Amino acid sequence: MPTADKKISLTCFSDVLCIWAYIAQARVDEVERQYGSQVEVDYRFCAVFADTRHKMATTWADRGGYEGFADHLQEVGKQFQHIHLHPDIWRACRPLSSTPAHQTLKAAQQNNPDKFGAFLHRVREGFFERALDIANADILEQLLEETGIPVEPIQQMFRQGEPQALLEGDMREKEHLLITGSPTFVLNEGRQKLYGNVGYGVIEANIKELLKSPNAGAASWC
Repeated sequence: MPTADKKISLTCFSDVLCIWAYIAQARVDEVERQYGSQVEVDYRFCAVFADTRHKMATTWADRGGYEGFADHLQEVGKQFQHIHLHPDIWRACRPLSSTPAHQTLKAAQQNNPDKFGAFLHRVREGFFERALDIANADILEQLLEETGIPVEPIQQMFRQGEPQALLEGDMREKEHLLITGSPTFVLNEGRQKLYGNVGYGVIEANIKELLKSPNAGAASWC
């Protein structure tokens, strides 16, 4: 059995416009419910949709562009009962970049950590469930207000360049850990990485192993 005082870190890299990260959020929520203070969840952000026009013109150029991508996401969404996709995402609602949302999230994480998790949920749901353009500064401020986070301190952070610097820190950590996509879950100081549509059972198995064994995943002497 895991010791009561042992604590491990679960670092979650994601892009808020990534449907697989939206799907995986419920699994991270379950980890927090089941393990409480034993697992410290650290949210980081990586750029998969930093330039959506370029992504659609290249990756999806031969598959229908925005419309093809929108159709694909609706098909994916049908496989998961715990998510709800608005029919307008990537059709009428086409955010140009996830970067403004990531910067605002980093500002909230630094300035108002107690409400950061709720804000992250609201941003994800804002796009996927409400078809809100989360690249738009006015929309992001609306979501801050809905979460109960004062807007003025966040704006002041932007005037000083702090959210941009904080996001750059996530980018450096992504490169250091060789993160290749969204979502990626990192445990054991980077020795264990779970990428993509990973089920809750797989995440939990890795957590249980680290909690019960002081040497689980330790670096090899060989």
